[in-house]
Amino acid sequence: MYSAEKWKETEGACLRNFNEEETRASINGALALRGQIEEIIDDIWENGFDSIFFIGIGGTWASALQVEVYMRGKSQLPVYVDNAAEFLTTGNKKFTKDSVLIYSSVSGNTKEMVELVDRVKAMGARVFAFIDTPGSVLTEENRQDYLVTYKMNEQLKFYMVANYLMYKNGEFPEYERYNQEMESSLAEALISVEKEADAWAYEHAKNRVAFFKQHPDYPHYFIGCGNQYGATYSYGMCYWEEQMWVRTKSISAPEFFHGMQEIIVADTPVTLFIGEDEQRPLAERVARFLPKVCANYVIIDTKEFELKGISEEFRGSISHLVMRAVNARVDAYMELFLRHPLSIRRYYRQFDY
Repeated sequence: MYSAEKWKETEGACLRNFNEEETRASINGALALRGQIEEIIDDIWENGFDSIFFIGIGGTWASALQVEVYMRGKSQLPVYVDNAAEFLTTGNKKFTKDSVLIYSSVSGNTKEMVELVDRVKAMGARVFAFIDTPGSVLTEENRQDYLVTYKMNEQLKFYMVANYLMYKNGEFPEYERYNQEMESSLAEALISVEKEADAWAYEHAKNRVAFFKQHPDYPHYFIGCGNQYGATYSYGMCYWEEQMWVRTKSISAPEFFHGMQEIIVADTPVTLFIGEDEQRPLAERVARFLPKVCANYVIIDTKEFELKGISEEFRGSISHLVMRAVNARVDAYMELFLRHPLSIRRYYRQFDY
């Protein structure tokens, strides 16, 4: 039951749906999983593997895309990303009984993921699972070899795996210093981002909802690249479409110039995410183009936030988390102005399909 107070329109930003202590505890709790994650990776490493696959569906596939692109330019390890539904239908000859599946699931019972895990276990491959929900189908002992049960922070948990894998492979000599910074500063840095972005997010959401109500058939375009592209895809699909019922299109910054740029006009609603990893120049190229043809664009650049305690060299590895903190503020006010609880679904898991 939602009280009337929940939907009372405030006169300005109020850090809606934000609990500082819960956020701090959640992030620090995830970081505290490092020892458990390292033990699991040590065992995987000792027993050998021919490839590591991050596989997901929907939002978890987006997280898999993020970790794969993070490692792609840094590591020689055989790391791949795949979509669970495509894997089940097409297969992947690179995946063998000596491969390791790493995945995450919030519900612990997503149909495609259950089928995927059963297929992989039947092949004799090992499974490393991050599950948010204890006692769910995917936490059953016969469905995984390694299990970490902890709510939220999916991208952070995946990156913790990636960082230790690269450290084991001699590709991340700054590993200990990196983790010292994250464990001492990440939670406070992300909390500060939410506080700093709150007033802007209120006005942004108010303007976007007003535009949406005037132009309900216009899709909203989201653009990103690097470790922001998974965020771009999941934010448009899992948040604005699934939760808010607003039409979107997500596209990578390099592909923007091969089709999408031709349909941008003065009033086209566009949001560009700019992070700080190696692909930042690709997003900056879009940022230079947009003002020439569009008057309804928004650029969110993680470089504008201080991130106290985080070294310049490590900022790119958490820029997707910074963007998520900004978007959490936007979501809170989109929900308010849309008068639509983000937990409601019209079709998803409402009936068989």
